[in-house]
Amino acid sequence: MRVLLIEDDPMIGESLEEGLRKEGHAVDWVRDGKMAEIAILNHEYEILLLDLGLPSKSGIDVLSSYRRKGGDAAVLIISARDKKMDRVNGLDSGADDYLAKPFELDELFARIRAVARRRSGRVAPELSHRGLTINPASHQAVLNGNEINLSAREFSLLMALLDTPGRVLSKSQLEERLYGWAEEIESNTVEVYVHSLRKKLGADFIKNVRGVGYMIETSR
Repeated sequence: MRVLLIEDDPMIGESLEEGLRKEGHAVDWVRDGKMAEIAILNHEYEILLLDLGLPSKSGIDVLSSYRRKGGDAAVLIISARDKKMDRVNGLDSGADDYLAKPFELDELFARIRAVARRRSGRVAPELSHRGLTINPASHQAVLNGNEINLSAREFSLLMALLDTPGRVLSKSQLEERLYGWAEEIESNTVEVYVHSLRKKLGADFIKNVRGVGYMIETSR
């Protein structure tokens, strides 16, 4: 997923950015409220990880403004403020979840997966389609009973397509899911990953809609 990390503490931010990237997420990291609003305006994100005590504009103000303007990405507050009223205020301002610092990365990742499931309307933790079952928690993929090895970015691209079967995602939309703004992207990156996935899953698993993008059909 494309994640916007909004955190002003450099040590916490570096640790979270590294952990999220190892999980296969594309991460952009900003350190104050104003930069968060600029990032939100110029990029599409699936989840915002939002600290509350930010320079220039508070996290609650960023969240309230974002929701008023129709922003619909999932928002998970990560804050050292752990009083009940802080949690209530954060959730009532539009957050999907609230995690008090300090926390373990495994819990953060589990909450991100849970929020993503709720947002996509899924109940089961695994995704299944045409003999393929993938587990976002373990990053395991099983095709017709046989485990297959996927790289982190192959897994992320496949998750993006399986989250919205029947919907065509353009090359640029897929690049947004795979890379943060600080990472270099080769011109044929998406094509390379699609080609690799087809070799592992079958040539017709991912459909190319000429001139538009790629999709996984809802049924065959």
